[in-house]
Amino acid sequence: MRITLAGALSAVAAAAPAAAFAVDYLSAEQAAQLIFPDADRFEPRELSLDATQLQALAAQGVRPRSARWAVRVAEHAGQPLGYVVSDEVIGKFELISYAVGIGLDGAVKQVEILSYRESHGGEVRLPAWRRQFVGKTATSPLRVGDDIANISGATLSCTHLTEGVKRIVAVVALARRSGALG
Repeated sequence: MRITLAGALSAVAAAAPAAAFAVDYLSAEQAAQLIFPDADRFEPRELSLDATQLQALAAQGVRPRSARWAVRVAEHAGQPLGYVVSDEVIGKFELISYAVGIGLDGAVKQVEILSYRESHGGEVRLPAWRRQFVGKTATSPLRVGDDIANISGATLSCTHLTEGVKRIVAVVALARRSGALG
């Protein structure tokens, strides 16, 4: 059997993993400032949810990914404006980093994609898709196909980001009710 150079290169190319595409768009700090441009300070707060709170989230249909959450309280002249929480979810194979801004009324103010590492589905970064979250609260369905539209070819990214936003909104609502965020 005779192997040509072209045949060998084709075999190597076929066996090589697909290239990963990683794009960093914003840092968490830049996203916080973009979401709350009037803020002159972002006070870090550490939320620690107890077993009862984690069960309350699960009862709402929210999978509590963690008991510990880092929240930035956006402030202007010492007065709170809202909250920013950064998180990561799996797209199809890779992590998507994002930040969610929530107003004092508990409604989503803005969602920003910080880093997208998948080779497909980056359309979740489009402003029109992210705007669907604005105004959503802990009582909103926040489900792809219900109140959030899917993007063909990005179904897993859409679904996982939507689940992530729902989780953050529910955690912030729970923390506000318990007085953990002031």
